[in-house]
Amino acid sequence: MRRREVVAGALVAPFILKLGLLGGTPSRASDATPFDPASVRQMARELASRPHKPPESKLPDNFKDLNYDRYRTIRFLPEKALWRGLGLPFEAQFFHRGFIYTDRVELFEVSQGKAQPIRYSPSLFSFGEFTPPPADADLGFAGFRLHAPMNRPDYYDEVAVFLGASYFRAIAKGQIYGLSARGLSIDTADSKGEEFPAFRAFWIERPQAGINSCVVHALLDSKSAAAAFRFTIRPGEATVFDVESTIYPRVDIAQPGLGTLTSMFLFDANDRVEVDDFRPAVHDSDGLGMRNGRGEQLWRPLINPRDLQISTFNDTNPRGFGLMQRQRDFHTYEDLEARYEKRPSAWIEPIGDWGEGAVMLVEIPTKEEIHDNIVAFWRPREPLKAKGEYFSTFRIHWGSGKSPPGLPAEVVKTRVGAGPDGTRLFVIDVVGDMLKGVPENELSGEVWADKGKLMNVVVRPNAEIGGWRLSFELAPENTPVVELRAQLMRGNATISEVWTYRWTA
Repeated sequence: MRRREVVAGALVAPFILKLGLLGGTPSRASDATPFDPASVRQMARELASRPHKPPESKLPDNFKDLNYDRYRTIRFLPEKALWRGLGLPFEAQFFHRGFIYTDRVELFEVSQGKAQPIRYSPSLFSFGEFTPPPADADLGFAGFRLHAPMNRPDYYDEVAVFLGASYFRAIAKGQIYGLSARGLSIDTADSKGEEFPAFRAFWIERPQAGINSCVVHALLDSKSAAAAFRFTIRPGEATVFDVESTIYPRVDIAQPGLGTLTSMFLFDANDRVEVDDFRPAVHDSDGLGMRNGRGEQLWRPLINPRDLQISTFNDTNPRGFGLMQRQRDFHTYEDLEARYEKRPSAWIEPIGDWGEGAVMLVEIPTKEEIHDNIVAFWRPREPLKAKGEYFSTFRIHWGSGKSPPGLPAEVVKTRVGAGPDGTRLFVIDVVGDMLKGVPENELSGEVWADKGKLMNVVVRPNAEIGGWRLSFELAPENTPVVELRAQLMRGNATISEVWTYRWTA
C-alpha cells in the first residue's frame, strides 16, 4: 500500500505543479491526463505535505472592482454549454471571474479515464457593457453550474452551483436557490477570525445517457488543510448529493465544521423585535432540525439575535441534522419577488458512525436579508490532527424537508409575544400523522425551563392546520437567558419532536 502511494505521489506531483497549486501561474498544456477517483485524494495528500500557497487572483482592473449588479451582466452563453446537443442528461455552464470571485478555479472534463482541461475563452461569455478581453486572453473560471431537465423534459434547469470558496448549493423540482453548503469550515464564529477553505479544481465526469446522476470531484485547499471530495448529484423531487470527503490537515484543527450549512434568518413570528416590514416573515430557513443518535427528534426555531449566539447539541453518531424551511405557504411571507416559500431545506444524513461530537448552531445578528447569518455543522469531539487522514461520508437532501412517515409530529410554527403580567407567551403549532385521531383528553404538554417560572400550559386542537397547538407562559424573573424544551405527550409516550428554544431578554 505504501509503495502504491509513493508511485501515485510521483504521478500527481507534476499535476499539482501544472495546476499552479504551489504558487505561480498554472500551466496551460492541453494534453489529457490519466484520472481515477484516487487521483484527487493523492493530490490532496501531496498538497497538505507542502506549505499553503494562495490561488491566482490577479485580474484586469475592469473585472476586479465590480459590484454585484455589474458582475451579473457578464453571462455565460447557454449555447456554449458543455455537452450541449449531445442528448446527455446534464449540461455544464461556467462563471467568469470578477466581483468577489477573483480566485481562479481549474476545471476538467473526465471521460474514458482521462481528464481534459476545460479552456477559458472570451467567446463563451456575453459581456454586456464591458469590452471583451482579447480573444487569446486566459482569465479563467470562478466556478460552474449544472443543468438538467428537472421540471420539464424539454428544458435544462439549473440544479446546482459551485461558486466561491468551498460553497455550493442546489435546488429540487419547483424550487429556487436559498441556503448553501460548504466543503469545510474552520474556526466558525471564533474571535480570532474564520478560515475559509476553497475549492481549487474540479473534475466533472461526462454523464452517461439515460442515467440521472453526475459525478464531480473537487480538490480543496486552505492554510490549515487540503481535502478531496467526490459528489454524486441526482436531481429530482428531492435533489440528493452523496458526498465522500477526505481531509488532510497541515496543522491541528481544533474547530472544524463538517456538513456545514449556511443560511439567512431575518425575522418571523417568534422574533419581530424592532421589525417594521409589511411581510410576516423573511428567511431562507426557519429552524434547525436534528435526529440524534438516541433516535430523538429535535427542532430549534432560528432567531436573529441581538448578539452573536452559539448553541451546542452534544451527540454520538447523529442520524441527521439540517437547516429547514418548513413554511411552504406564500402567505407566510407575502413576497412576490423573493418567494421564500420556494427556498429549499437541506438535510445532512451521515453514512456510518461519526462518533462523538456536537451539532453546532451559530446565529449572527443582521439587519438585512442579503447577509447569511446562520451556520450549522457537525464538530467532532477530537481535533483533526496534523498529518492525519479523516474520511467522512454523508448525503445531502435538498428539497421540501418533509419527513418520512412514522416519525414524531413536527413543529410547523413558533410564535412569541407579550403575555399577562409581564410574562412571555409561547404558542407552538404541531402537525403529523401520529396526532390524527388522538382524543383531546389523552394529549398533554410537557414543558421545561432551566430558569424562570412556567405557567398555564395548554394543549388544544388547531383545526386550521389539522394539528394541535401547545401554549405556555414564561415569567423570566429578571433572568436574561432561559433555555426551554417542550413536547406533546400521549400518556407517557412522546408523540411530537422536542421543541428547544433559547429565550433572551
